[in-house]
Amino acid sequence: MTVIEKINNINDVLKEVFNYTQTNEKIRADFVEYLATIGAKNVQLSQMEKVFLPYIFERNIDGKSILEMFSEDNKSSDIIESLKNAISSIFEIKKILKNGFELYNIINEKTYTVSSLTKMTNFRGIYAGQYIVARIFESDGEFYVIEISSVLSHSQKEEAYRYAVMKLVHEPRLLYKDNEEKENEIKKVISEMYDKFIKSFDKDIILTTNKHADDIIGAFNEGEEIDLSDKGSNIEQYKFFHVKELDNNYSNFLENSMGGFASHTETYDVAVIFDKEKGLYAVPFYETFCKIFEDKNSVENAKQCVEYFLINESIPDTILARVSTQYENFMEVVNELLGTSYSFEELLKKYKSDYLNNKIYSSATVLFCSNAFSEIFDYISEPKPQKPVITQKVGRNDPCPCGSGKKFKNCCGG
Repeated sequence: MTVIEKINNINDVLKEVFNYTQTNEKIRADFVEYLATIGAKNVQLSQMEKVFLPYIFERNIDGKSILEMFSEDNKSSDIIESLKNAISSIFEIKKILKNGFELYNIINEKTYTVSSLTKMTNFRGIYAGQYIVARIFESDGEFYVIEISSVLSHSQKEEAYRYAVMKLVHEPRLLYKDNEEKENEIKKVISEMYDKFIKSFDKDIILTTNKHADDIIGAFNEGEEIDLSDKGSNIEQYKFFHVKELDNNYSNFLENSMGGFASHTETYDVAVIFDKEKGLYAVPFYETFCKIFEDKNSVENAKQCVEYFLINESIPDTILARVSTQYENFMEVVNELLGTSYSFEELLKKYKSDYLNNKIYSSATVLFCSNAFSEIFDYISEPKPQKPVITQKVGRNDPCPCGSGKKFKNCCGG
Protein backbone atom coordinates (compact mmCIF):
# COMPACT_ATOMS: atom_id res chain seq x y z
CA MET A 1 0.00 0.00 0.00
CA THR A 2 1.38 3.41 -0.97
CA VAL A 3 1.70 6.32 1.45
CA ILE A 4 -1.16 8.11 -0.34
CA GLU A 5 -3.39 5.07 0.03
CA LYS A 6 -2.57 4.80 3.75
CA ILE A 7 -3.37 8.47 4.29
CA ASN A 8 -6.64 8.13 2.40
CA ASN A 9 -7.59 5.13 4.54
CA ILE A 10 -6.87 7.06 7.75
CA ASN A 11 -8.89 10.06 6.59
CA ASP A 12 -11.77 7.75 5.61
CA VAL A 13 -11.83 6.28 9.11
CA LEU A 14 -11.84 9.76 10.65
CA LYS A 15 -14.82 10.67 8.48
CA GLU A 16 -16.61 7.55 9.71
CA VAL A 17 -15.96 8.56 13.32
CA PHE A 18 -17.22 12.09 12.63
CA ASN A 19 -20.41 10.76 11.03
CA TYR A 20 -20.84 8.46 14.03
CA THR A 21 -20.73 11.42 16.43
CA GLN A 22 -23.48 13.09 14.42
CA THR A 23 -25.78 10.03 14.24
CA ASN A 24 -25.38 8.55 17.74
CA GLU A 25 -27.98 10.41 19.83
CA LYS A 26 -26.08 10.31 23.12
CA ILE A 27 -22.81 11.50 21.53
CA ARG A 28 -24.53 14.13 19.41
CA ALA A 29 -26.20 15.64 22.50
CA ASP A 30 -22.87 15.58 24.34
CA PHE A 31 -21.10 17.16 21.35
CA VAL A 32 -23.60 20.03 21.32
CA GLU A 33 -22.99 20.52 25.04
CA TYR A 34 -19.22 20.40 24.41
CA LEU A 35 -19.48 23.10 21.75
CA ALA A 36 -21.43 25.31 24.13
CA THR A 37 -18.87 24.72 26.89
CA ILE A 38 -15.97 25.89 24.75
CA GLY A 39 -17.96 28.78 23.26
CA ALA A 40 -18.22 27.32 19.74
CA LYS A 41 -21.97 27.02 19.29
CA ASN A 42 -21.99 28.44 15.77
CA VAL A 43 -18.80 26.84 14.50
CA GLN A 44 -18.64 26.59 10.72
CA LEU A 45 -18.12 23.29 8.93
CA SER A 46 -14.69 24.42 7.70
CA GLN A 47 -13.61 24.94 11.32
CA MET A 48 -15.17 21.74 12.62
CA GLU A 49 -11.92 19.73 12.42
CA LYS A 50 -10.23 21.92 15.05
CA VAL A 51 -13.13 21.21 17.41
CA PHE A 52 -13.88 17.63 16.44
CA LEU A 53 -10.39 16.14 16.87
CA PRO A 54 -9.86 17.25 20.50
CA TYR A 55 -13.40 16.07 21.23
CA ILE A 56 -12.97 12.48 20.05
CA PHE A 57 -9.62 12.11 21.79
CA GLU A 58 -10.30 13.83 25.11
CA ARG A 59 -14.03 13.53 25.80
CA ASN A 60 -15.46 10.66 27.85
CA ILE A 61 -19.09 9.58 28.20
CA ASP A 62 -20.00 7.16 31.00
CA GLY A 63 -16.29 6.39 31.46
CA LYS A 64 -15.70 5.54 27.79
CA SER A 65 -13.88 7.52 25.13
CA ILE A 66 -15.59 8.35 21.84
CA LEU A 67 -13.24 5.98 20.02
CA GLU A 68 -14.10 3.16 22.43
CA MET A 69 -17.81 3.76 21.85
CA PHE A 70 -17.21 3.75 18.10
CA SER A 71 -15.38 0.41 18.36
CA GLU A 72 -18.25 -1.15 20.30
CA ASP A 73 -20.93 0.00 17.86
CA ASN A 74 -18.92 -0.61 14.70
CA LYS A 75 -16.37 -3.11 13.51
CA SER A 76 -13.06 -2.00 14.98
CA SER A 77 -9.95 -1.68 12.83
CA ASP A 78 -6.20 -1.41 13.19
CA ILE A 79 -6.46 2.32 12.49
CA ILE A 80 -8.98 2.85 15.30
CA GLU A 81 -6.77 0.93 17.71
CA SER A 82 -3.81 3.07 16.61
CA LEU A 83 -5.79 6.26 17.17
CA LYS A 84 -6.62 5.15 20.71
CA ASN A 85 -2.87 5.19 21.43
CA ALA A 86 -2.22 8.61 19.92
CA ILE A 87 0.43 10.77 21.61
CA SER A 88 -0.45 14.35 22.53
CA SER A 89 2.61 16.42 23.40
CA ILE A 90 4.64 19.51 22.68
CA PHE A 91 7.34 19.04 20.07
CA GLU A 92 10.32 21.00 18.83
CA ILE A 93 10.42 21.04 15.03
CA LYS A 94 13.83 19.75 13.98
CA LYS A 95 13.22 19.60 10.23
CA ILE A 96 10.52 20.38 7.70
CA LEU A 97 10.26 17.42 5.36
CA LYS A 98 8.62 17.08 1.95
CA ASN A 99 5.58 15.30 3.38
CA GLY A 100 5.87 15.94 7.11
CA PHE A 101 8.20 16.83 9.97
CA GLU A 102 11.02 15.59 12.11
CA LEU A 103 9.84 16.31 15.67
CA TYR A 104 11.53 16.10 19.07
CA ASN A 105 9.02 15.20 21.79
CA ILE A 106 10.02 17.42 24.73
CA ILE A 107 8.04 15.29 27.17
CA ASN A 108 9.23 11.75 26.40
CA GLU A 109 12.57 12.83 24.87
CA LYS A 110 12.21 10.90 21.60
CA THR A 111 12.50 12.11 18.00
CA TYR A 112 9.80 11.15 15.50
CA THR A 113 9.57 11.36 11.74
CA VAL A 114 5.90 12.01 11.00
CA SER A 115 3.88 12.29 7.80
CA SER A 116 1.11 14.81 7.39
CA LEU A 117 -2.49 13.76 6.69
CA THR A 118 -2.99 17.00 4.77
CA LYS A 119 -0.99 18.95 2.19
CA MET A 120 2.14 20.61 3.57
CA THR A 121 0.95 23.92 2.12
CA ASN A 122 -1.49 24.00 5.06
CA PHE A 123 1.50 24.53 7.33
CA ARG A 124 2.84 27.72 5.80
CA GLY A 125 4.36 29.85 8.53
CA ILE A 126 5.62 26.83 10.52
CA TYR A 127 9.42 26.52 10.55
CA ALA A 128 12.22 24.47 12.05
CA GLY A 129 13.07 25.68 15.56
CA GLN A 130 9.47 26.41 16.49
CA TYR A 131 7.43 24.44 19.01
CA ILE A 132 4.07 22.85 18.27
CA VAL A 133 1.40 21.30 20.46
CA ALA A 134 0.40 18.33 18.34
CA ARG A 135 -1.11 14.86 18.33
CA ILE A 136 0.65 12.02 16.51
CA PHE A 137 -0.08 8.32 16.17
CA GLU A 138 1.54 5.20 14.76
CA SER A 139 -0.01 3.01 12.06
CA ASP A 140 1.81 0.09 10.41
CA GLY A 141 5.16 1.25 11.80
CA GLU A 142 4.84 4.83 10.52
CA PHE A 143 3.88 7.97 12.43
CA TYR A 144 1.35 10.58 11.31
CA VAL A 145 0.52 14.01 12.66
CA ILE A 146 -3.22 14.26 13.04
CA GLU A 147 -3.56 17.65 14.70
CA ILE A 148 -1.54 20.79 15.43
CA SER A 149 -3.40 22.90 17.98
CA SER A 150 -0.80 25.55 18.84
CA VAL A 151 2.48 27.00 17.57
CA LEU A 152 5.16 28.74 19.66
CA SER A 153 8.14 30.66 18.30
CA HIS A 154 11.73 29.54 18.93
CA SER A 155 12.04 32.36 21.51
CA GLN A 156 9.25 30.83 23.62
CA LYS A 157 11.33 27.89 24.82
CA GLU A 158 10.48 28.56 28.47
CA GLU A 159 6.74 28.46 27.74
CA ALA A 160 7.18 25.23 25.76
CA TYR A 161 9.03 23.50 28.60
CA ARG A 162 6.58 24.80 31.19
CA TYR A 163 3.79 23.24 29.16
CA ALA A 164 5.70 19.95 28.99
CA VAL A 165 6.18 19.85 32.77
CA MET A 166 2.54 20.75 33.40
CA LYS A 167 1.47 17.83 31.20
CA LEU A 168 3.82 15.53 33.13
CA VAL A 169 2.37 16.59 36.47
CA HIS A 170 -1.11 15.66 35.26
CA GLU A 171 -0.04 12.55 33.32
CA PRO A 172 3.29 11.16 34.57
CA ARG A 173 3.22 8.22 32.16
CA LEU A 174 3.68 10.60 29.21
CA LEU A 175 7.42 10.56 30.03
CA TYR A 176 7.75 6.85 29.32
CA LYS A 177 4.83 6.23 26.98
CA ASP A 178 6.37 4.90 23.77
CA ASN A 179 9.84 5.14 25.35
CA GLU A 180 10.96 1.83 26.84
CA GLU A 181 14.47 3.15 27.47
CA LYS A 182 13.10 5.97 29.65
CA GLU A 183 10.86 3.56 31.58
CA ASN A 184 13.83 1.31 32.29
CA GLU A 185 15.67 4.37 33.60
CA ILE A 186 12.73 5.15 35.91
CA LYS A 187 12.62 1.57 37.20
CA LYS A 188 16.34 1.66 37.95
CA VAL A 189 16.02 4.98 39.79
CA ILE A 190 13.10 3.65 41.87
CA SER A 191 15.02 0.50 42.82
CA GLU A 192 18.11 2.44 43.86
CA MET A 193 16.17 5.12 45.74
CA TYR A 194 13.99 2.57 47.54
CA ASP A 195 17.06 0.78 48.91
CA LYS A 196 18.50 4.14 49.90
CA PHE A 197 15.24 5.15 51.65
CA ILE A 198 15.05 1.93 53.68
CA LYS A 199 18.73 2.21 54.59
CA SER A 200 18.25 5.83 55.69
CA PHE A 201 15.03 5.46 57.70
CA ASP A 202 14.64 1.70 58.29
CA LYS A 203 11.02 1.90 57.06
CA ASP A 204 9.10 2.91 53.95
CA ILE A 205 6.88 5.58 55.56
CA ILE A 206 7.57 8.69 57.62
CA LEU A 207 4.71 10.51 59.35
CA THR A 208 5.47 14.20 59.69
CA THR A 209 3.89 17.62 59.01
CA ASN A 210 4.05 20.11 56.20
CA LYS A 211 6.56 22.10 58.28
CA HIS A 212 9.14 19.29 58.07
CA ALA A 213 8.26 17.32 54.90
CA ASP A 214 10.41 19.47 52.60
CA ASP A 215 13.46 19.11 54.85
CA ILE A 216 13.06 15.33 55.04
CA ILE A 217 12.64 14.92 51.27
CA GLY A 218 15.47 17.36 50.56
CA ALA A 219 17.86 15.62 52.93
CA PHE A 220 16.99 12.25 51.43
CA ASN A 221 17.57 13.48 47.87
CA GLU A 222 20.91 15.02 48.85
CA GLY A 223 22.04 11.95 50.80
CA GLU A 224 22.27 13.91 54.05
CA GLU A 225 21.57 12.51 57.51
CA ILE A 226 18.50 13.93 59.24
CA ASP A 227 17.22 13.58 62.79
CA LEU A 228 13.53 12.60 62.74
CA SER A 229 13.06 12.77 66.51
CA ASP A 230 11.64 16.30 66.41
CA LYS A 231 9.85 15.97 63.07
CA GLY A 232 6.88 13.77 63.93
CA SER A 233 3.28 14.68 63.10
CA ASN A 234 2.15 15.76 66.61
CA ILE A 235 -1.24 16.91 65.36
CA GLU A 236 -3.55 17.81 68.26
CA GLN A 237 -6.80 17.92 66.28
CA TYR A 238 -7.10 16.03 63.00
CA LYS A 239 -9.06 17.86 60.34
CA PHE A 240 -9.14 18.04 56.57
CA PHE A 241 -9.14 21.36 54.69
CA HIS A 242 -8.27 22.74 51.27
CA VAL A 243 -4.63 23.67 50.69
CA LYS A 244 -4.34 25.90 47.63
CA GLU A 245 -0.58 25.33 47.40
CA LEU A 246 -1.34 21.70 46.48
CA ASP A 247 -3.31 22.75 43.40
CA ASN A 248 -1.34 22.26 40.17
CA ASN A 249 -3.62 23.85 37.63
CA TYR A 250 -2.49 27.45 37.84
CA SER A 251 -0.05 29.05 35.44
CA ASN A 252 2.74 29.71 37.95
CA PHE A 253 2.44 26.38 39.77
CA LEU A 254 6.20 25.76 39.45
CA GLU A 255 7.11 28.88 41.41
CA ASN A 256 4.43 28.13 43.98
CA SER A 257 5.55 24.52 44.33
CA MET A 258 9.09 25.69 45.10
CA GLY A 259 7.65 27.11 48.32
CA GLY A 260 7.02 23.52 49.32
CA PHE A 261 4.55 22.15 51.83
CA ALA A 262 5.78 24.60 54.46
CA SER A 263 4.47 27.58 52.47
CA HIS A 264 0.97 26.98 53.88
CA THR A 265 0.55 28.79 57.21
CA GLU A 266 -1.67 26.17 58.84
CA THR A 267 -0.14 22.89 60.00
CA TYR A 268 -1.33 19.57 58.56
CA ASP A 269 0.09 16.05 58.51
CA VAL A 270 2.07 14.65 55.58
CA ALA A 271 3.25 11.09 54.99
CA VAL A 272 6.45 10.58 53.01
CA ILE A 273 6.02 7.11 51.50
CA PHE A 274 8.32 5.16 49.22
CA ASP A 275 6.39 2.61 47.18
CA LYS A 276 8.76 -0.13 46.02
CA GLU A 277 7.03 -0.35 42.62
CA LYS A 278 5.93 3.22 41.89
CA GLY A 279 8.32 5.57 43.65
CA LEU A 280 8.28 8.40 46.17
CA TYR A 281 5.01 9.97 47.35
CA ALA A 282 4.37 12.85 49.72
CA VAL A 283 0.73 12.37 50.78
CA PRO A 284 -1.01 15.25 52.58
CA PHE A 285 -3.52 14.31 55.30
CA TYR A 286 -2.50 10.64 55.25
CA GLU A 287 -2.62 10.29 59.04
CA THR A 288 -5.88 12.25 59.13
CA PHE A 289 -7.27 9.76 56.61
CA CYS A 290 -6.15 6.84 58.81
CA LYS A 291 -7.70 8.39 61.93
CA ILE A 292 -11.10 8.25 60.24
CA PHE A 293 -11.03 4.46 60.53
CA GLU A 294 -10.14 4.64 64.21
CA ASP A 295 -12.86 7.16 65.08
CA LYS A 296 -14.50 9.03 62.21
CA ASN A 297 -16.25 11.42 64.60
CA SER A 298 -12.89 12.68 65.85
CA VAL A 299 -11.88 13.95 62.39
CA GLU A 300 -13.28 17.24 61.13
CA ASN A 301 -14.50 17.01 57.50
CA ALA A 302 -14.03 13.23 57.43
CA LYS A 303 -16.24 12.72 54.38
CA GLN A 304 -14.37 15.39 52.38
CA CYS A 305 -11.09 13.74 53.34
CA VAL A 306 -12.25 10.35 52.03
CA GLU A 307 -13.47 11.97 48.80
CA TYR A 308 -10.10 13.71 48.42
CA PHE A 309 -8.21 10.41 48.61
CA LEU A 310 -10.57 8.80 46.11
CA ILE A 311 -10.77 11.60 43.56
CA ASN A 312 -7.19 12.92 43.71
CA GLU A 313 -5.42 11.48 40.65
CA SER A 314 -1.99 11.74 42.29
CA ILE A 315 -2.94 9.29 45.05
CA PRO A 316 -2.49 5.74 43.70
CA ASP A 317 -4.48 2.60 44.40
CA THR A 318 -1.59 1.28 46.50
CA ILE A 319 -2.11 4.01 49.12
CA LEU A 320 -5.73 2.95 49.55
CA ALA A 321 -4.65 -0.70 49.66
CA ARG A 322 -2.11 0.11 52.38
CA VAL A 323 -4.77 1.75 54.59
CA SER A 324 -7.42 -0.92 53.87
CA THR A 325 -4.95 -3.60 54.98
CA GLN A 326 -4.27 -1.71 58.19
CA TYR A 327 -7.97 -1.22 59.06
CA GLU A 328 -10.45 -4.07 58.73
CA ASN A 329 -13.39 -1.63 58.86
CA PHE A 330 -12.07 0.37 55.88
CA MET A 331 -14.92 -0.32 53.45
CA GLU A 332 -17.56 -0.20 56.19
CA VAL A 333 -16.55 3.36 57.12
CA VAL A 334 -16.10 4.50 53.50
CA ASN A 335 -19.55 3.21 52.50
CA GLU A 336 -21.13 4.77 55.57
CA LEU A 337 -19.65 8.20 54.82
CA LEU A 338 -20.42 8.07 51.08
CA GLY A 339 -23.80 6.34 51.36
CA THR A 340 -22.64 3.52 49.07
CA SER A 341 -22.22 -0.24 49.20
CA TYR A 342 -18.97 -0.79 47.28
CA SER A 343 -16.58 -3.66 47.71
CA PHE A 344 -12.91 -2.64 47.77
CA GLU A 345 -12.46 -3.91 44.21
CA GLU A 346 -15.48 -1.90 43.02
CA LEU A 347 -14.14 1.20 44.78
CA LEU A 348 -10.80 0.92 42.98
CA LYS A 349 -12.50 0.25 39.66
CA LYS A 350 -14.59 3.42 40.01
CA TYR A 351 -11.98 5.82 41.35
CA LYS A 352 -8.57 4.35 40.49
CA SER A 353 -9.23 2.58 37.19
CA ASP A 354 -6.39 4.48 35.54
CA TYR A 355 -3.93 2.93 37.98
CA LEU A 356 -5.47 -0.52 37.51
CA ASN A 357 -5.22 -0.31 33.72
CA ASN A 358 -1.85 1.40 33.37
CA LYS A 359 1.60 1.38 34.90
CA ILE A 360 1.83 4.82 36.54
CA TYR A 361 4.88 5.88 38.52
CA SER A 362 4.79 8.71 41.06
CA SER A 363 4.95 12.28 39.76
CA ALA A 364 7.93 13.03 42.00
CA THR A 365 9.92 10.14 40.54
CA VAL A 366 8.91 10.94 36.97
CA LEU A 367 9.88 14.60 37.33
CA PHE A 368 13.20 13.55 38.87
CA CYS A 369 13.93 11.63 35.64
CA SER A 370 12.63 14.34 33.27
CA ASN A 371 15.06 16.51 31.29
CA ALA A 372 12.29 19.07 30.72
CA PHE A 373 11.74 19.46 34.45
CA SER A 374 15.47 19.78 35.12
CA GLU A 375 15.79 22.49 32.52
CA ILE A 376 12.80 24.55 33.60
CA PHE A 377 13.65 24.08 37.29
CA ASP A 378 17.15 25.43 36.69
CA TYR A 379 15.61 28.40 34.88
CA ILE A 380 13.18 29.39 37.62
CA SER A 381 15.83 28.75 40.31
CA GLU A 382 18.27 31.26 38.81
CA PRO A 383 18.05 34.76 40.30
CA LYS A 384 16.69 37.14 37.68
CA PRO A 385 18.73 40.29 37.04
CA GLN A 386 16.96 43.45 38.09
CA LYS A 387 16.47 46.17 35.51
CA PRO A 388 18.45 49.28 36.43
CA VAL A 389 16.59 52.38 37.51
CA ILE A 390 16.85 54.90 34.65
CA THR A 391 17.10 58.43 36.03
CA GLN A 392 18.15 60.38 32.93
CA LYS A 393 15.96 61.03 29.91
CA VAL A 394 16.71 58.47 27.18
CA GLY A 395 15.45 58.54 23.60
CA ARG A 396 13.63 55.39 22.44
CA ASN A 397 16.26 54.77 19.74
CA ASP A 398 19.28 55.63 21.95
CA PRO A 399 21.57 52.88 23.32
CA CYS A 400 20.15 51.50 26.58
CA PRO A 401 21.99 52.84 29.68
CA CYS A 402 22.14 49.29 31.13
CA GLY A 403 24.94 48.48 28.70
CA SER A 404 23.20 45.67 26.84
CA GLY A 405 24.06 47.21 23.45
CA LYS A 406 20.38 47.23 22.46
CA LYS A 407 18.24 50.24 21.72
CA PHE A 408 16.40 51.58 24.79
CA LYS A 409 12.99 50.69 23.29
CA ASN A 410 14.08 47.07 22.81
CA CYS A 411 15.55 46.73 26.30
CA CYS A 412 14.73 48.46 29.60
CA GLY A 413 12.45 50.92 27.81
CA GLY A 414 10.24 48.05 26.64
